[in-house]
Amino acid sequence: QVQLVQSGGGSVQAGGSLRLSCAVSGGTFSTYAVGWFRQAPGKEREFVAAINWIGGSPDYADPVKGRFAISRNNARNTVYLQMNSLKPADTAVYYCAVHRTMQAARSTTALYWGQGTQVTVSS
Repeated sequence: QVQLVQSGGGSVQAGGSLRLSCAVSGGTFSTYAVGWFRQAPGKEREFVAAINWIGGSPDYADPVKGRFAISRNNARNTVYLQMNSLKPADTAVYYCAVHRTMQAARSTTALYWGQGTQVTVSS
């Protein structure tokens, strides 16, 4: 059974940093993409970043380019989201997700989802 277990997150002041982790288990994802989404209260879930499990350039949503960095550790089957220069607008529940391809990685229709973790940025 595939599981995505998230950790990290929390509360920070504007300008601060946080790191999220997503540990993937129970499947073989050598050609898949793992990404991050977020959902703020009253808003739809939106794409944040994605990375292909076997390499290639990551993809970022415009609001986080230059501030967030997605990376992976294949040996640990874990994907990370380093979030720097955080803004109050980044406050949301963050979810990791697995897609079959990078081309599909921006879609909110994912194969699997993590449990979600709260990120709160205060001004």
